[in-house]
Amino acid sequence: MDVSEVGALAARIRSEIGKAVVGQDGAVDLLLTALFAGGHVLLEGPPGTAKTLLAQSFARTVALDYGRIQFTPDLMPGDVIGANLFNFQTSTFSLTRGPVFCELLLADEINRTPPKTQAALLEAMQERHVTIDGKSHPLSPRFTVVATQNPIEQQGTYPLPEAQLDRFLFKHVLDYPSAAQERAIIVAHGSRTGQMDPKSFGVEPVAARAAIDAAIETVAQVRLTDEVVGYIVDLVRATRESTDIETGASPRAGAMLAVAARARAALDSRDYVIPDDVKALAAPTLRHRLILSAASEIEGRKVDQVLTGLVERVAAPR
Repeated sequence: MDVSEVGALAARIRSEIGKAVVGQDGAVDLLLTALFAGGHVLLEGPPGTAKTLLAQSFARTVALDYGRIQFTPDLMPGDVIGANLFNFQTSTFSLTRGPVFCELLLADEINRTPPKTQAALLEAMQERHVTIDGKSHPLSPRFTVVATQNPIEQQGTYPLPEAQLDRFLFKHVLDYPSAAQERAIIVAHGSRTGQMDPKSFGVEPVAARAAIDAAIETVAQVRLTDEVVGYIVDLVRATRESTDIETGASPRAGAMLAVAARARAALDSRDYVIPDDVKALAAPTLRHRLILSAASEIEGRKVDQVLTGLVERVAAPR
C-alpha cells in the first residue's frame, strides 16, 4: 500500500462515520491518526457530544473487535482485565477474560473509577498484555483504548494520574457543534428512539485488518527529515524552559509526536512530514502532559493558550 491508498482509505472511513456522527471532524482525524500510529485517545467533552457513538462507529468502519467498559466508583481491577475463577464442576480454575481482550476498547467515563482500577489499564495500554495471577496474557497488537471523560462534573470523579495520562497519544477536547451542525443532528436523530446503533445509520465496515496492517507499515516508511526532527526537539524542550509551565513534556512525548506526524502525513497522501503536521498535532499530543506553573494558574491561563504561544515562538523549518 502506498500513501495515496492510505489517504483514500481514510477518506472512506470518514465518509462512513459521517453517516452516524455529524461534525467532530477533528476527533475523527485524531482517531485515524492514533490507529495508524498505534496510540490511544482520550476524548473530553460534555454529555451528548457523540463521544460514545463516535467510538462505536469508528470500530465498525475498521472492523475491529469492539469492547466497552462503563467505569463506576465500585468497579474493580478484575472487572477490567478478568480473573481466574474456580469451576466447581471440574474442580479447576479457568480464566474469565475481561473486556480488555478486544481490539478497540471504549473506556466510558474513565475518571469515575478509583485509581486502583484505572491502573489496571496501564499495563494493557503500554505493554499490550495483562498479568493475571502471575501469568502474562497477550492482547491484540492493534489494541487501542478510546477513553471518555466529562469535564463539567467533579463530584464522584477521580482525576487521572499523570502516569496514566502519558499513556494516551492524544487528548482531544470536543466542543458543542455549530448551529448548522446542530440542526443537522436534530434532523437526523430527532425522530429516533432507543439505542443509537451505528448499523442502523448504515455504517458499514470499509477496512479489513489486512488493509489496516498495510497502512501501518506504510506510515512507518514516511520520511522524517533532520530539520523536522530538530523542530520537534525544539518544541518539546521549549515546554520545559517556559516559565508558564512547571513540568514540561518528556522525550517520550517527542517520540510520540514524531510517530503521529508520520501518520498524519500519510492520511494526507504524503510520504514525508512537514512542519504543519507537527503544529497541527502539538496541542492534542502535549496538552495532557504539561502542568502549568502556580503563577499561570493564578492568572487563569489555560494549557492550550500556553501551547499556542510556544508553537508561535518556536521557529519552524522552511
